[in-house]
Amino acid sequence: MTLASTPTSTLDEALVRIREIFARLAEGAGERDLSGEHPYELVQQLADAGFGRLRVPREFGGFDVDLRTLFDLLAEAAEAESNVTQIWRGHFTTTEILRRETDPDVRGTFLRRIAEGAVLGNAQSEPSAQVAGLESGDGWGPLTTTVRRTPSGEHLVSGTKFYSTGARFADYIRAAVADADGGRRFVVVPARHPGVVHVDDWDGVGQRLTGSGTTVFTDVPVEQHGEIGQSVESLRGLDSFVQLVHLANLVGIARSIVTETIAVLRARIRTSRHALTQDATADPDLLAVIGGLHVRRRTAEALLAHAVDRLEAAHTSGREDDYVEAYVETSTAQSGVIEAVLDAATRAFDAGGSSTVRNSVHLDRHWRNARTLGSHNPVVYKPRVIGDYLVNAHRPVSGYYADRSESAGEAERTQS
Repeated sequence: MTLASTPTSTLDEALVRIREIFARLAEGAGERDLSGEHPYELVQQLADAGFGRLRVPREFGGFDVDLRTLFDLLAEAAEAESNVTQIWRGHFTTTEILRRETDPDVRGTFLRRIAEGAVLGNAQSEPSAQVAGLESGDGWGPLTTTVRRTPSGEHLVSGTKFYSTGARFADYIRAAVADADGGRRFVVVPARHPGVVHVDDWDGVGQRLTGSGTTVFTDVPVEQHGEIGQSVESLRGLDSFVQLVHLANLVGIARSIVTETIAVLRARIRTSRHALTQDATADPDLLAVIGGLHVRRRTAEALLAHAVDRLEAAHTSGREDDYVEAYVETSTAQSGVIEAVLDAATRAFDAGGSSTVRNSVHLDRHWRNARTLGSHNPVVYKPRVIGDYLVNAHRPVSGYYADRSESAGEAERTQS
């Protein structure tokens, strides 16, 4: 683990450094998308600047920001480079679990490590099991990655994961495993252990630099106090949180679409024979395109902010009814934000003509990234879930702790 050489002592100091790194991320985002160059150094610089400490409570050395501040900063990161927000999703999800962890040794151990600069990655899903026809009726599918106890008492993890977003950038990985009794649980393992192999085989159309490929574990030891999220309380509201990270990412993409499309329009030296003027910046049809993009950006921002505030309110009250409301509002935001940003990513090309489809313009990455983010935790089901709640008062069930006891562990839903 690489710790910050000059750790920042205040949030204001950290934000100066974090935003400087955001600016550097933005400078090369389009070229990295074409070249496939992972932003390892810049991700490490964010960790050193205190980005990972944002939600760590002050008693453990963090900044303890509220959810609105966190998601505002995640949207800023996405505006600069949407891959980076996705890389950090597993880290902030684990931090949320730890904030509500009921075991004080587990909570203190890893929150302190995060405050010192540790980055956590994610390894939950196993699509190979579904391909093999092993999927279960509950929508989860079995876990073939297991944790076993050796005669000496050590716990070792072996198995193969996919969608391992952020794992190749991390110091530790939160993995979903099956124990000897078939129960599901989260464990934390070292990301750079010799038994961990990171395979750069993510072949999605978008979010290409998130390291969301295969991770292979071979007898990798579980960290001391590394069994996290064993109580329902530690997972409360997590299904909303993980989706809100995607939505913050989409908001950042929407902002980039507006900024970059304006730049494309200003650079045009001609329009079309059908245009009312050959001055692109005075063309009413092209100006209307920009206006429409701005409307969609603001729509996405407002929906995200509303859903984040509902989750914060649920954390404050602690009532299950409020967590249900937060989930419904997050699902509502998901439906609206995805529609708005994908539409903006398509309409942006109307402002620039055929030249905007060239790779060198990089405008296509926004649609590809938004489409990829919009495919997680499938939005196709959400309007029905929302309607069933509003009409019939059927409460959506959390994917994290449905049908389980207070002490049972649970794994993260595939690409939730």
